Amino acid sequence: MENSVETNTGGGGRVKFIVGGVLILAAVIYLIASATQAGAQYFYTVEEMQAKVEPGDGKQLRVTGAVIGDTIEYDPETLTLTFDVAHMPADNEILNEEGGLAQALYDAVNDPTRTRMQVVYIGVKPDLLKNEAQAIMTGTLDANGVFQADELLLKCPTKYEDAAPEQVDA
Repeated sequence: MENSVETNTGGGGRVKFIVGGVLILAAVIYLIASATQAGAQYFYTVEEMQAKVEPGDGKQLRVTGAVIGDTIEYDPETLTLTFDVAHMPADNEILNEEGGLAQALYDAVNDPTRTRMQVVYIGVKPDLLKNEAQAIMTGTLDANGVFQADELLLKCPTKYEDAAPEQVDA
């Protein structure tokens, strides 16, 4: 009696490999597409949001505005932070025409005719939260028109002005 081992030299192994590869590729494409859609969130200015978004609809939004410093209130016991933001342009070309980000923030905060919105954020008070900082907030607009921020990012151009190296003429 002879011991023989049968080997499958047919295309069955190759088909399984190709099907497995296609399934993995499809899963990767699905994950990339769903992550892109979740991350693609339109930035609203304060004016745009108030004109286009229905208060209390529960829709996740991302809004940008200029922090009005004398409205900042923080309760360290409840970690409740409230402040107002003023409308400022979001377009870089308009910002440059107005003299840059620092000037646009200054103008927004000091113009009483600009559209304003109250923001509530629960969390530790950020160090950069001060007058004329640019706030970028993610959250929802409640039924009272108050923005309930889940995430708060701040840009303060004056903090970095002194750190920027001078341009050298060649």
